[in-house]
Amino acid sequence: MQIFSTFEHSTYLELAINELEKSGVTKENIFAVPLTNQKVERRIFDSIHNSDGVSLISTGAALGTGFSVVGASLGFKLQWGPIYWGLIGAVGGFLLGFLIDLFIYKVIKRRKQLLRGKNGEVILIVECEDNQADRIENILWHHLALGIARVQC
Repeated sequence: MQIFSTFEHSTYLELAINELEKSGVTKENIFAVPLTNQKVERRIFDSIHNSDGVSLISTGAALGTGFSVVGASLGFKLQWGPIYWGLIGAVGGFLLGFLIDLFIYKVIKRRKQLLRGKNGEVILIVECEDNQADRIENILWHHLALGIARVQC
């Protein structure tokens, strides 16, 4: 039987491997594969073929709606009228919201990633007998495995 598990690259992985060796699993039956991090910076703007789930227009749409209502309301007292001031408010609010989202994504989220560091994950593969599988799984869960899967050979 093979047991696959994923870990963050930390000391918990080393402790799990050490405890597996103490419980009778030989070094030849333990295989650790580190995953590499993406080196290329993600694109901000999505295309029709892929999307990363980050929306830069949601705040812009909300602020554009709010500013257009305020602009149209004030436009009854101003010279160009409510339609022009509503459009000016919509464009101004959308641009302000877009710039806020862009600032948050480029500056604040990037700073959090740099402070946290990009630690990769490690896939740990353990070959064992069927009667050892439960004990090995408990050891891996105890040492903070992110996920575990069993495969019958």
